[in-house]
Amino acid sequence: MEFGIFIQGICPGERAHIRSEEHKALMDERDLVVTADRNNWKYVWVTEHHALTEYSHISASDVYMGYLANATKRIHLGSGIFNLSPRVNHPVRNAERAAMLDHLTEGRFEFGTGRGAGSHEVGAFNIHDTNSTKSEWEEVIRELPRMWRSLDYTFQGKHFAIDKPHNILPKPWGWSHPPFWVACGNPPTYEKAGRMGIGALGFNFSPIHAMKPMVDSYKKGISECREPLGDYVNDNVMLTNSVICFKDRDRAREAATRWNRGYVFSLVCLYHDTFPKPPGAPVWPEQPALMDLAGVDAAIKAGALLCGNPEEVAEQIKAYEATGVDQVVFGLPNHLSKDEATECLELFGKHVIPEFDKDPKHSTTRYRESVKPA
Repeated sequence: MEFGIFIQGICPGERAHIRSEEHKALMDERDLVVTADRNNWKYVWVTEHHALTEYSHISASDVYMGYLANATKRIHLGSGIFNLSPRVNHPVRNAERAAMLDHLTEGRFEFGTGRGAGSHEVGAFNIHDTNSTKSEWEEVIRELPRMWRSLDYTFQGKHFAIDKPHNILPKPWGWSHPPFWVACGNPPTYEKAGRMGIGALGFNFSPIHAMKPMVDSYKKGISECREPLGDYVNDNVMLTNSVICFKDRDRAREAATRWNRGYVFSLVCLYHDTFPKPPGAPVWPEQPALMDLAGVDAAIKAGALLCGNPEEVAEQIKAYEATGVDQVVFGLPNHLSKDEATECLELFGKHVIPEFDKDPKHSTTRYRESVKPA
């Protein structure tokens, strides 16, 4: 099992409207990625969101990942996600951006794709029917490998067209292409991702135990994959959760009871209106429910939170391993300060990750290296 973090340029409260604070948030998250890179974390997923005040101020994720590429050495940088709708990002631009990041990272780029966070986000591009983006994704995802293979690419489709032959440049780094992933929200999408041979990005709202049917659906799809989308099968399902790992278990548990711990989740419920969410979930500006210490224990038991010192967290994460998930990812810093998030990254990276991830090489690197040069 591998581990990663995701960052989004979060600027809660009045910070969202102070440009110096917005800048600080972006620079702080850069520093957290550098810390993760030095402490055994294998992946960072960088969101691309548009006009989602407070929740995410990273809209040009390709630019940000190019910046991160020069500041890191080992960690893989993933787009979480590039929107494939031609009305948001033209398919040629997505092919160009992904290939360029593949070069700048020398094979450390993970190509996460999707349809957008919700109606408010895609509405910034005058998309008012979110269902219409499904067929757009279906058309574009299958054309991206063709763009990289062809010297004279043309296409006539329902959602975009390239009338005259063009050589889409650059081609990806090496002789293959970055690993493909897609954001998934329900069992059929997980199974479909598996049948296509691409990784599943489960930016889930549910406890890890409730996600086993999603993992099982994905693995069923992978077992039935006969014609993978790209050059190789990326057998990977990623799920998200929360972690608070400090030396002092009582301090970690106290951090889980803070009033602002549920604030980000209320923003998730506000903006991600096309994803299923738990009944009674707080939608901003509704006040998040406070959690006491008994609630922390219940959340840990339910698989909704990892919390404690490294030894406790390592014990708790065995339940995650039992679901068959390939990668577990945590959102940072969220309600933690930068210093607290740094401590969490260092402790988890040094003392927990080695217990579960003993392979120094990324699984996606191994899959990619299985492709023989043409």
